[in-house]
Formats: sequence, structure tokens, C-alpha cells
Amino acid sequence: ECVCEKNKRVSNCRLDKGRCWCVAIGSGATVDCATLTSKCLLMKAEVTGSKSGRREKPKDAFEDTDGLYDPECENTGAFKAKQCNGTTCWCVNTAGVRRTDKHDADLKCNQLVRTTWIIIEMKHAETNAPLNGESLKKFFTDTISSRYLLDGRYISNVLYEKPYITIDLKQNSSDKSAGDVDIADVAYYFEKDVKGDSIFHNNRLNVSIDNEALKLEKTVVYYVDEIAPEFSMKSLTPGLIAVIVVVVIAIVAAIVVLVSSNTAAKQNSNGAIGEVTMYQGNWT
Repeated sequence: ECVCEKNKRVSNCRLDKGRCWCVAIGSGATVDCATLTSKCLLMKAEVTGSKSGRREKPKDAFEDTDGLYDPECENTGAFKAKQCNGTTCWCVNTAGVRRTDKHDADLKCNQLVRTTWIIIEMKHAETNAPLNGESLKKFFTDTISSRYLLDGRYISNVLYEKPYITIDLKQNSSDKSAGDVDIADVAYYFEKDVKGDSIFHNNRLNVSIDNEALKLEKTVVYYVDEIAPEFSMKSLTPGLIAVIVVVVIAIVAAIVVLVSSNTAAKQNSNGAIGEVTMYQGNWT
């Protein structure tokens, strides 16, 4: 027996030639504990357990508004392009995030579209002293490389705009080597860590910059796919729809006021001309 340090949602662990191998809960897939487990298998394990995402974002960046669901995974651990909940289906990207409207079971998802850019945005609480931007950048770069095994070339940028920290992970399929972890898996592990629900076995992430503990209050993850998502207007959130309605009403109200003002001005003008004409007639 052995302990799977990088995934606590496993069972039946065994040691084979110095490596720990375990069975992922919910799927029965065998996972290598020397690396990260795929996000799809992790989500499936979490669902099984529960049963017993400042700066301007890219135009096509979108959040995961659906959260946890029971996914269908390939034998490799990757998400299947089409996911369903009963008779309702949708298409996902390689991060398992819905990228289309929800349809019936006849929906066709021709390919699993790759997520090539993941933006992790965090907001930190007030600190006793100003944070050093270089120290902050070094901490997150080193942590992502060592803790989540992501090659540094996939960490595109760590930007600090007080109180926001933004991490860019970029990974095209042509750049990814066979042994490289996927940025979608890294982002999932990282998000769980900063939200206090670590996937690691008894190994919490402590965020400390220059010996000062940093508390993260809010974390949002955005996804950018190599092909733009296919959402229609009907999939807009009620809040956004409300904003659109208010804007439309304001425009209509402005038009009504403008028309009323022009009508009143025209009537006043005609009345003034009539008065002058009468005056001239009397004077004559």
C-alpha cells in the first residue's frame, strides 16, 4: 500500500516499481500518483463523494457558470466533447467547461475544442505592508512549477495590480509534450487549493510573500478556447438581460423626451408667428 500524495480521492492504492498507483473514486480508472489526475476524473470523484472563475478580458473569455457536474470521461481521463444530464446535453472544452447552449440529446459535438489560455484572477485582503511585485511573481511561478508540475514555459504571465493578481497559463496542443500536465488540470488543482478544498493528501497551500501570509478573498477563472464558444442570447444571465432591458428603456425614454420637446417647440413657434401676424394686422 502507498499514499497518493497528489490525489486524496482514490482507493485501492498499490506500490509498483517505486510508483504509487490508485483507483480513482467514481470512475474506476487507474491513476499515477506521481503526476496530476485529470480534471474530468477529479470531478467525477467529487460528485460520487457528494452523493454518499480588473483588467479587460479577451473577447471570447468566459467563466464556468455551471460548476460541478457528473462528467463522462474518455479512457485517457479526458472529457468527452458531449456531456449530458438526463435528456439535456451540451458541448464542453478540454477543461470540461460548457461552451454551447444546452440542447436535447440530439446535439452533435464534433470535436473536443482545446482550451489554450486560462486566466486565474485573484483578489487579496489588505496586507500589513505593500507587496513586492517581483516576490509575488516569483512565488506563484515557482509554486505552479513545483507543486503542480507545470513547465515554466506555459506560465505566460503573473500580473499584480493591487489588490488583484492575475496568472496567465497558455498551452497549445502543438506545444504540449506527451509528459506535460495540462493547464486545465493545473488550474483546477490551484483553484481548489486557494479555496481551501485541496485535492492533495494532507498538503495545504500556504501563500506567503516575503514571510507575510497572504489571504485570497476571491478567485475567478476564465477560459479562452482555440475556437470561440457558441452561446446564444437566450443563454445570457438574468443580470445581463436586466442591464440590456434598462438600457433599451433609457434609450426609448430619451427618444420620447426628444420628440415631445421638438413638438412643443414647434407649437410654440407656430403660436408666436400667429401672434405677430395678428399684431401686424391690428397695427395696419
